[in-house]
Amino acid sequence: MRGGAQSQLVEASDGRFYVVKFRNNPQHRRVLINEFISAVLLRYLEIPAPEVRVIEIDATFLAANPEVSLEVAGRRIPIKPGWHFGSCYPGHPDRVAVYDFIPDALLCNVLNIRDFIGALVFDKWTANTDGRQAVFFRSVVSQWSPERTVARDAFVAYMIDQGFSFNGPHWDFPDAPLQGLYHRPLVYAGIRSEADLEPWLERVVSLPAAVLDEALRSVPLQWLEDEDDELERLLERLYQRRARVPALIAATRAARPALFPNWS
Repeated sequence: MRGGAQSQLVEASDGRFYVVKFRNNPQHRRVLINEFISAVLLRYLEIPAPEVRVIEIDATFLAANPEVSLEVAGRRIPIKPGWHFGSCYPGHPDRVAVYDFIPDALLCNVLNIRDFIGALVFDKWTANTDGRQAVFFRSVVSQWSPERTVARDAFVAYMIDQGFSFNGPHWDFPDAPLQGLYHRPLVYAGIRSEADLEPWLERVVSLPAAVLDEALRSVPLQWLEDEDDELERLLERLYQRRARVPALIAATRAARPALFPNWS
């Protein structure tokens, strides 16, 4: 797969396919922790993202699949057996086409395009220092109205690649206005006032502490390497900065007003 973590698509024993980031990836072991923490937060915020799993890669699998490896500075680096991060691929790769780019004519009709606004709230809150990443795929979805329920084929967006939340391996919050943004203003065209940042702003501000406790408990101990206390302090800081999110988004709007063409 593309990207600095050198992820690979792996079929797991449950018959599903996962984009796997390995514990000894070039970006750092902490990006796996960031992905797991972010998955819990995105689920709480009701922002569509792939399911995540811990994927066990053992020595037998690696011996049978020598192509599963990393490359750093021209050198082949073997994968370490153990637990790794898996992001569920939305279907069988031979039958479901997944795109990281679709033209504006299709983008404007993505069924859940407003979720990019929710992702903006999430990315500012968590200080995502990467650009917002998303993938698109077709899915048959049901839409309800008082008259009837109809099924139709539509593009759906998933928010992916949360590894650089909390500034990646640095575990801090450098609040630069232009970080964590999707590169196409069309996804933010629905923002006309701060009210359009709801319901996500309210969900962040009213976050129950139990959600962060769940996130902390979800991280495999094998990934932490005695950094439990440091991760706990990171999540305490995340909890404390909830009320700052509107100001962080206002700073982004001031730095790049063209990104929000309808916000008056």
